[in-house]
Amino acid sequence: MLVLGAHREPEKSWEQDYDHFLLPLLDEQEPCYVLYRLDSQNAQGYEWIFISWSPDQSPVKQKMLYAATRATVKKEFGGGHLKYEMFGTAEEEICLLGFQHHVSSCSGPAPLTLAEQELQKIKMSEGRVKQVKADISVESKHQTLQGVAFPLQETAKRAMQQLAQKRINYIQLRLDVDKETIELVHSHPTETGDLPARVPKDTARYHFFLYKHSHEGDYLESVVFIYSMPGYSCSIKERMLYSSCKSRLLEEVEKDYHLEVAKKLEVDSGDELTDEFLYDEVHPKQHAHKQAFAKPRGPAGKRGHKRLIKGTGEAVVHS
Repeated sequence: MLVLGAHREPEKSWEQDYDHFLLPLLDEQEPCYVLYRLDSQNAQGYEWIFISWSPDQSPVKQKMLYAATRATVKKEFGGGHLKYEMFGTAEEEICLLGFQHHVSSCSGPAPLTLAEQELQKIKMSEGRVKQVKADISVESKHQTLQGVAFPLQETAKRAMQQLAQKRINYIQLRLDVDKETIELVHSHPTETGDLPARVPKDTARYHFFLYKHSHEGDYLESVVFIYSMPGYSCSIKERMLYSSCKSRLLEEVEKDYHLEVAKKLEVDSGDELTDEFLYDEVHPKQHAHKQAFAKPRGPAGKRGHKRLIKGTGEAVVHS
């Protein structure tokens, strides 16, 4: 359910109140929703800004929860009241200057997609700025609007074949940026309890793990893909490359090696990879009766009165 974490009454104009009200409420470890009221009105009443705050350092599970409930929150509040919507992971993205830049970019030409931005930044950092086009082949690297595809190196291909044949149960891969290939780090036998120690704390990796377990009386062997990214200890270029290559790698593995990946995970620390966590991710609990979304009672009148509403989590609080 949704918790009312805080609210503020208008003091000055919405621009003067904005940073003073909003920024102190942001927690670098916890996502939240923020609804900020403008001074302008439409036929339904005051217009609002809907802000999704999801800091990089917050737990992956919380990020997934907020991403899954965002549409419901907007619908229950009333989409007709929302003039702008913003998503931010850092204060500079949603402060007043960030908001003004967001409004300006929305009214300008269509921006590049995330994949196009990543590819452009990579090329700029290498001093080789090129136009991103669909299906351009440059030597061993294949670039598309969907991302970057580095080919698997020969030992990595053999390891994939062995995993498909269930002759090994674990593969760790890394990107070789200079060679523009995906290299095999190792394929040592690995139990579930060994997984946390397999995840490096200073660099990104791709992992394929044959998760052996029992479910409802049946013995199962499920392939789990794990993308480990230890946050800010990695360079921006490394984070962009691993993020952009991930989907194309999975497509190749599922198509060429007929590996059915039961679950795709993203973690920032190996400590998250417990047996209980893997089991719950591969076999999510099914609820017979879905609990209805609890809609907070809005302000009186035409969504006026309060300047800001911040929502954070578990029970409904009315003010």
